[in-house]
This record gives sequence, C-alpha cells and structure tokens, in this order.
Amino acid sequence: MEQSQRRVFVLRYGHRPGRDKRITTHTLLVARAFGAHGFILGDVVDEAIQKAYLKVIETWGGSMFFEMGINSEKYCLEWKKNNGAIIHLTMYGLHIDDVIEEIKKEPRDLLVVIGAKKVPGFFYEIADYNVAIGNQPHSEVAALAVFLDRLYEGRELHMKFPGAKIEVIPSLRGKRVKRLT
Repeated sequence: MEQSQRRVFVLRYGHRPGRDKRITTHTLLVARAFGAHGFILGDVVDEAIQKAYLKVIETWGGSMFFEMGINSEKYCLEWKKNNGAIIHLTMYGLHIDDVIEEIKKEPRDLLVVIGAKKVPGFFYEIADYNVAIGNQPHSEVAALAVFLDRLYEGRELHMKFPGAKIEVIPSLRGKRVKRLT
C-alpha cells in the first residue's frame, strides 16, 4: 500500500470527553480502516476511546499504535525535530487536489492532525501542509477519510487485518459475517 516505508499517524487534538466521544471514536475507526499506523489522542486521557480501540482490534484484527494524554503541541514539535512531516486538515488550507501529489512523494513519516475545537494558530504554523478537503464546513471524520483515501489511492479499502475474529462477506442484501475463530 505504501510507496516506501513511510508511516502515517493521526493526532486528534482538542478532544472534549463529554462532547466528542462519538466523533473521536469515528476518527479512530477511520484512521484504522483507512490505513493509518497509529492514533494519538492529544491532551486528554479518555478511557472510553481506549476501550473502543481495544474492542475493535480484538474483534476486527490488525494492530495500530495508540497513545493518549500527550501534549499535542509538544508532540508536533518532537515530530518535526525527528524529521516527520505534519499534515493539518483544515477547511482553510490548500485544496487537496493541489497538494496531494506532492504529499504522496513525501518520504518522511506523516502526522495527520485533526482538531475537535477552535484551532490554535500553532497548528497552522507548524504544519508542512495545511490541507483542505473543500473550503466549506465539514466533519473531521470525512476529511480524514477523504485524505487517507486520496493518499493511498483506494488501496486501503482492500486491506485484510490479521487476527480478525470476524469478517464481513459482501452481499447485495442483508448482513453476512464469517466467524474466523
């Protein structure tokens, strides 16, 4: 799936446990299903998000780095210091169609940054790429899915996850599931 050994991680900053649990869980699910190597929940520890992560991995397989409670700004500074590229998804950035080919050629590991609340200027400044999926208000879940799909050119949609206990059997109607263990 990857053009080199480059890895892609997602940093979710600004998560508010009482308000954002469902959306943050969905960003985690998209990160995993669309090929990210890791998910970092910045600035807060939310056991509900960790529990959702562990349940998905246990049932649907695969593995993905997961960390929470780290300082988002410090994490970004360290990422840059260690020669990683930062992609900030924002509706105020350059249109994805104008920068995706350049990002695909990026040899460094990528940290895709998505927010949950008003974005501090820090993230616009530290990013190597401020990328817009469109210049209209939209969900960070949708933005992450579109970005990863464009980055991997749809190949991530055919991934198999080792260790899965169940697998969906595609069907025209109804739900078909195969138990693997």
